[in-house]
Amino acid sequence: MSPAKASQAVVDKEIISEHPKPRVRDRIFETACALFYRHGIRAVGVDTIASEAGTNKMSFYRSWPSKDELVAEYLRNEEREGWEWWDEMMAPYAGDPRKQVEALFDAHSKETCKMDSRGCPMANAAVEIPEPDHPARVVVEHYKTEMRRRFRKLAREMGAREAEVLGDALMLLWEGSYLTRLTFQCQHGPAHNAAKAARTLIAAYTA
Repeated sequence: MSPAKASQAVVDKEIISEHPKPRVRDRIFETACALFYRHGIRAVGVDTIASEAGTNKMSFYRSWPSKDELVAEYLRNEEREGWEWWDEMMAPYAGDPRKQVEALFDAHSKETCKMDSRGCPMANAAVEIPEPDHPARVVVEHYKTEMRRRFRKLAREMGAREAEVLGDALMLLWEGSYLTRLTFQCQHGPAHNAAKAARTLIAAYTA
């Protein structure tokens, strides 16, 4: 083998065998996200996050100034992913707001009824974090305010009577579906009928 080929073989071997570990900060974040959603924000402490992420408290505080800031970033990430999902569900029905809302609720019902669903991470956080000055509280309120705006906008685009009322009713149905998932099995809970209820509401306000 020529020197050039031998050198390239070494490089190729290094590339193939290289399995970079996630940065400590990323490991902490991913671990915290899973723990917060599964067990709740208040129930999960810094020690638990650090241990589950395979690190220690010193590394935690080098990566994050506080648990509160980590919680806020967890919710900002949920917000980004939530709107990406929302837009993806609506995209096939551009220009047809009624179909868009129906598609949202069809997908919402399926997601909410999954066995591993713990409801809405934003709503769960709102229950656990009542302090108005908490950095995570701002994220929750911004997200829910935007959701209300979007539902009202869709209701107006449908030409609904009392569009603000229909928009709010759709949001209440959406939020209630998440909540009932925590108290009913998915096959038997009210969330199973959320999409049908949304269609009934829309029909009542657009007939």
